[in-house]
Amino acid sequence: MSKTDKQFHTFRGYQLLKQENAKLTPSMEDYLEMIYRNCRKKGYIRISELSEALNVQAPSATKTVQKLAQVGLVDYEKYGMVNLTHEGEKLGEFLLKRHILIENFLSNLGIGDTLLKDTEMIEHNLSMEALENIEMFNDFLKDNPHILAQFERYRKDREP
Repeated sequence: MSKTDKQFHTFRGYQLLKQENAKLTPSMEDYLEMIYRNCRKKGYIRISELSEALNVQAPSATKTVQKLAQVGLVDYEKYGMVNLTHEGEKLGEFLLKRHILIENFLSNLGIGDTLLKDTEMIEHNLSMEALENIEMFNDFLKDNPHILAQFERYRKDREP
């Protein structure tokens, strides 16, 4: 067996490898991203606002915020406001940027009705190399709008 053959894993295997190296679950990343989005606007978020924004029950939001506080990403007072720590702000900024990069990439591909769902499903499972190349590809299309237009025409011509 060659060296490259030993690098392959099943989808679940890659998820387990990622979990071993990460301190946040995909769900925790979603919470942190939403906290960051709201804290950018007004500096804090309340549990009720967070649970509403993520369509979850308040006890679920509280439990996850407590976990984020344990790993030093948010400051949280019971029945109070949730604020980001410096580390939480940096990570939240990255998570939002990652979301936007993938959303723009999928939008450039012509994804419409399922754009948010597809973005959410993909964003937790990409390597930094993939993200960097998606960013470069998005920039390439932005710098070369004629190529994007050509792709859009090609896509329309292939539609049934």
